Amino acid sequence: MNVITGKVWKFGDNIDTDLIIAARYLNTSDPHELAKHVMEDADPEFVKKLQPGDIIVAGENFGCGSSREHAPIALKAAGVAAVVAKSFARIFYRNAFNMGLPIFELPQVDKINEGDLITIDMDRGVVKDINKKIEYKFTPIPPFMQELLACGGLMNYAKAQILEEK
Repeated sequence: MNVITGKVWKFGDNIDTDLIIAARYLNTSDPHELAKHVMEDADPEFVKKLQPGDIIVAGENFGCGSSREHAPIALKAAGVAAVVAKSFARIFYRNAFNMGLPIFELPQVDKINEGDLITIDMDRGVVKDINKKIEYKFTPIPPFMQELLACGGLMNYAKAQILEEK
């Protein structure tokens, strides 16, 4: 069963890729360096508060702006286990899966508070707010997309497919 459990960090609507990882840090592609600055312009203390396995919950249009792959890479490298939002920018959505960052669209994100502990059941399509003992349904991720996540992203998936063919 594919279940993610973590503490919630809450952000609003239109969190763009420059808020996720500012352009001034794009002189490196080292995920660990990027992770040191994730969400810095949205919350300067975020990296200090974040624990591996925590979950970002946000409003509409998360990941809008530039098409940089650095944004999901930085989030994943910082230890963010998943992002749950009302909606995602189209390019960020694809980049997140390509980089192996689980993301989920959930209309009821306004009912989830920062600090809540939630579980995300990918197979059942359920987010459970453990604090409130409430479950919210979302459309489960298609099996192929779950395979991408299980492999850690598109490149790892492709490598596994090539090795399998040999």
